[in-house]
Amino acid sequence: MKLFQREQRSLFGEILDWMLTPLLLLWPISLVLTWLVAQSIAGKPFDRTLEYNANALAQLVRVEEQQVRFNLPLPARQLLRSDDTDTVYYQVLGARGEYLAGEREFPPPSEEEIVAPGVVRLRDDKYQGMELRVAYMWVPLEPLGARLALVQVAETLDKRSILAAEIIKGVMLPQFVTLPLAVLLVWLALVQALKPLNRLEERIRARRPDDLSPLDTQTVPQEVAPLVASVNDLLLRLKDSISTQKRFLADAAHQLKTPLAGLRMQADLAQREGTSTEELKQSLRQIGRSSIRATHTVNQLLALARAEAGTTAMSRQPCDLARITMEVVQDSVPRALDKYIDLGYEGAQPGVPGVTIEGNPTLLKELVRNLLDNAINYTPSTLERPGVITARVLADPFGKIVVLQVEDSGPGIPLNERELIFQPFYRALGNDVDGSGLGLPIAQEIAQQHRAHINVEDTRPGQTPPGSRFIVRFDLTTD
Repeated sequence: MKLFQREQRSLFGEILDWMLTPLLLLWPISLVLTWLVAQSIAGKPFDRTLEYNANALAQLVRVEEQQVRFNLPLPARQLLRSDDTDTVYYQVLGARGEYLAGEREFPPPSEEEIVAPGVVRLRDDKYQGMELRVAYMWVPLEPLGARLALVQVAETLDKRSILAAEIIKGVMLPQFVTLPLAVLLVWLALVQALKPLNRLEERIRARRPDDLSPLDTQTVPQEVAPLVASVNDLLLRLKDSISTQKRFLADAAHQLKTPLAGLRMQADLAQREGTSTEELKQSLRQIGRSSIRATHTVNQLLALARAEAGTTAMSRQPCDLARITMEVVQDSVPRALDKYIDLGYEGAQPGVPGVTIEGNPTLLKELVRNLLDNAINYTPSTLERPGVITARVLADPFGKIVVLQVEDSGPGIPLNERELIFQPFYRALGNDVDGSGLGLPIAQEIAQQHRAHINVEDTRPGQTPPGSRFIVRFDLTTD
């Protein structure tokens, strides 16, 4: 059991969360904003009433015999106090601040405020522990010059709160109904929007196991098309891989059939009655040669499979191509001497700048070895006329290129066969060389694994024999 195993996430749930979370977060914000707007809307009509009352009281202020008088008729006083919900207060002060009418202890306006005669202003204040809305006005007293009387009318905020609450109810109560409905509609919309994915899943599940044809990108939503394109690319690569494996198995069976048939035939010959000792030895020698050929073919097939699969592509490290080439040349000298071939190395020495590449040393050795084996196999040589094979590494540190060359003095390769020799199991006609036809395909696969290019040319153009030169060009700028 895995601890802290991450639960598989649902795309439907994730989209639903991202859609509903902002909606649920905005709902309380909307509630607060609606409350503030409702308070402002509810206060405006009552503010206009306060302003009207302040103007009405201001008109009752008179100057008689140099004295400021205020006379509020009883009906007007009763009308002013007739509010059933709020308590209304008023105050009238004379030119010297003397009390004329109303509440004596009513708080005055701020002393820092700039006085504007004849203009009704509004403020929030407190009186006897109650929140009030106050309309006040400085009344000019023309007979007394620049002196001003003060008229204030105030009321509590109960009606405003009741009206604001009614507005909130009228706005928010429908939202309590529409919010669940919105959640339901979002859920239904997501179910409908994800149906193309369900249909795509059904199409994939309905496919046969051997059906690797691309999916139709025209029948899926535009947002899913890149995913389907990636799946199609994977299917294409999988199809190529399966085709390669099938071809590999068919070629392997074909190539192993001949040495295995030879082994069986020689074993049958050795078991015949009356077989002499010399014939038995000859059959055993043929069995040995066939087993060596079969072993070589199997090893080449495994090397080709590893190169095509790229199993060692990740294990890269700095490799000195000159040192690797010299080591392979030294290992190949005994085989070259058996055929009287002059095998040598020339070019850059190990450790010089420009011969180090990023790669897999095992695969690079296999690349050089296959090129040298191919040259040794196809280069005619006798004691009187020895063949010549040269391995060469050339470095261009300024151009960021290092070149591996393997050239021989053999019969050369015709132009029409230079592409065919890199196909598995292809062997040039008209020679009796014992080989599997896999060396050059392996070399090409390894070169491609190292982002290198391999090509062939004549060693001595126009001469007979022309010889062959295999050139592997490594571009160091891609490492």
